[in-house]
Formats: sequence, C-alpha cells, structure tokens
Amino acid sequence: MSAAQKVPVVVLGAGVVGLTTALRIQTEGKYDVAIVAETLPTDPKSIRYTSQWAGAHHVYSGTDPTTFQHKLELETFKKLWEMSAPGSDSEECFLRIEETEYFHEVSSAETTPLKDMPNFKVLPQESLVPGAKSGATFQTVCIDSPVYLNYLLSQFLAKGGKIARGSLQHIHQIIEGGANLFNATLGPSGLPPAAVLNCTGLGARFLGGVEDKSVYPLRGQTVLVRAPWVRFGRTLYVDGTGAFTYIIPRRSGDVVVGGTRGRDDWHAEPRPETTRDILERGLALCPELAPAEVRAQRAPVVEDVLPIIAGEGCGLRPCREGGVRIETEWTEGVGKRGKVPVIHNYGHGGAGFQASWATADIALQLLEEALASLE
Repeated sequence: MSAAQKVPVVVLGAGVVGLTTALRIQTEGKYDVAIVAETLPTDPKSIRYTSQWAGAHHVYSGTDPTTFQHKLELETFKKLWEMSAPGSDSEECFLRIEETEYFHEVSSAETTPLKDMPNFKVLPQESLVPGAKSGATFQTVCIDSPVYLNYLLSQFLAKGGKIARGSLQHIHQIIEGGANLFNATLGPSGLPPAAVLNCTGLGARFLGGVEDKSVYPLRGQTVLVRAPWVRFGRTLYVDGTGAFTYIIPRRSGDVVVGGTRGRDDWHAEPRPETTRDILERGLALCPELAPAEVRAQRAPVVEDVLPIIAGEGCGLRPCREGGVRIETEWTEGVGKRGKVPVIHNYGHGGAGFQASWATADIALQLLEEALASLE
C-alpha cells in the first residue's frame, strides 16, 4: 500500500503513551501516522516532558486485581517482558531484576496483584525491614526511560512515521489543518487527519477542545546515583497515602532513588531538602547504595553517596480523577469537514510505562471501529 493510499492519522503527544500509541498504529501498515508534539525524547530534560523522569519499573499499582487498571498493566507487562528478553533488539532498554516490595499492612503481601508476577514469593517476617508488616519478592523489568523513549521513536520513524514539532492551542487546529500546520514537508502524513489520538497527558488539562479539569499533576522528585553494583530493586510503602521509598536500577549502572507524591505541586526544580530526605530514606532501605569500601568499615551516611550522585530531577505525573480516559469523542463541522473521531488516551498518572502497550491496543481498536462506522 503506497503512502498516498494510507489513512492519515495524527497522534498528539510524544511521551511514552503517545509514542507507543503512534508506533502501534503505524505498525499496522495501513495508516500514515504523524506525531505532533511540543517536546520530543531527543530534547534536553524538561519539567514539561514527564516520561524522561520516570523510574521506571513495572510493579502493579493498587490492591485490587479485578480492576481495569490491573488488566492494562498485566497486558503491558507481557509485552515488556518479551521486549526485555536476552537477544531482542530492545534488550538494552531494560534490566530484569529481582524486586522486593515491603508493605505497611500485614495482609498486603497475600492479596497484592503482584502475585501475577514471575517467581512471586511472600517474605517471612524475619526478612522484613523496619516499618514493614509484610513483603514479597518477584521478577520484573526496570526501564531506562531516556533510552526506551528514543527506541520507541526510532522504531516509529523506521516504520515510516513522521514527526512535527508544534504547540496546539485547540484540537480543532489539527483536525482542520493537519500536521502540515507545523511541518509542510510531511506529504500525506500532514493532511487533515481521518482521526486524532489525544495522548497529551497533563496537557489535556489546558488543550482547547479538551480542557479536562479532572487532570492534575502528582509531582515526583528523584535522585540518580551511579551505583552499578546495585542490580536489584526495593520499594517500601510507608502508609495508606501512597508514600513510598524506592530503589530502581538501570542497565546503565545508574540507580533511581525516590520518591515523592505531591498533588497539585507544580514546582519545576528539585528541592534540596527533599533530595536529602530521599537519600536518607534510600540508604535506610538500601545501604548498598554506598560504595563497598565504605560499608566494609561502617554504616553509610548521606555524605558517602553525594560523590556518586549523577543527577536530580522532578516530573509531574499526569493523573486524572477516575483514572485513564480512553474513549472516542466525535467532532463534526470543524473546518467544514464531516465527522472526525478524537480518541483520547491520557490520565495514566504514574503508570504510563506499565499500561502503555495495553492502552495503545485499545486506542487502535477504537480507531478502527470509528473509521469503520464512517464507511
């Protein structure tokens, strides 16, 4: 099928959800997909682009294995586990590890949806860290976010996808003018699209024609430590508010230490006092963050880790009251056009990576159903 025969589609947003959705649709071979985004994975890190800051490891969120969210995460884990297999072309984006999770409730280890993970085992009481009432270990994947995002982008481009850098004020702009508004060299990809997929994350709160006020930021701050000897993950859930400390290693040898959950906190720079608090909690949970020569002599302190800090960062998780929005909305008469579907796929909060492939599959299904209804 030539490019001129393919159906033009625009994906708004180039975070992990937008990239995965665009790649999934482009892979079908019958769509000519263009991503329109203000920020791309190749740009310097910015508070405006959350995906670059993600930890990110795959651990199921919530406590109920019957929820829609758990289904999304379960399906995405299968894909990520496959992508992280030794010898795969995406292996370098991942690190398979043993993860240990410590809970603040006695029953959590017995009821957690994490029971679906490979090699799941409940920890005996004598193996718990201070403050934990139950715990479990299992196998999972850690994702090197910047590497993985650029992998998704390169795969999308290799399959014929196009990119236009641009900032929309209203979604009607793209429905009427297409991606050519921002890049006139796209060819058929730049034409007014047959459908738009809205993967704008936190931007859905401000984008004209969407303006979803149920979307809000949940700020997370982390510290990146150069500790290639750490090849395991740990998480301690402090209480029922979602407060937690986590250790997430990457294949590169860097370790993400976190974290925080600040609702409606828009501050764009790391707070020094928070950085120290994160390191103190991180060392308490994982003394192995400090170099071996220090640990051989005494209990490590924050000052032992300061020389191996590789960076600090903060990102705004794109949360939404009621959870992810993945549904079709119709427009009609925009730019004298007929009915054009807008498929929304946003509101993933801190679970963008671990729900991305499942929501991309659903977005593709909604796209095909919407276009079929117009025939």
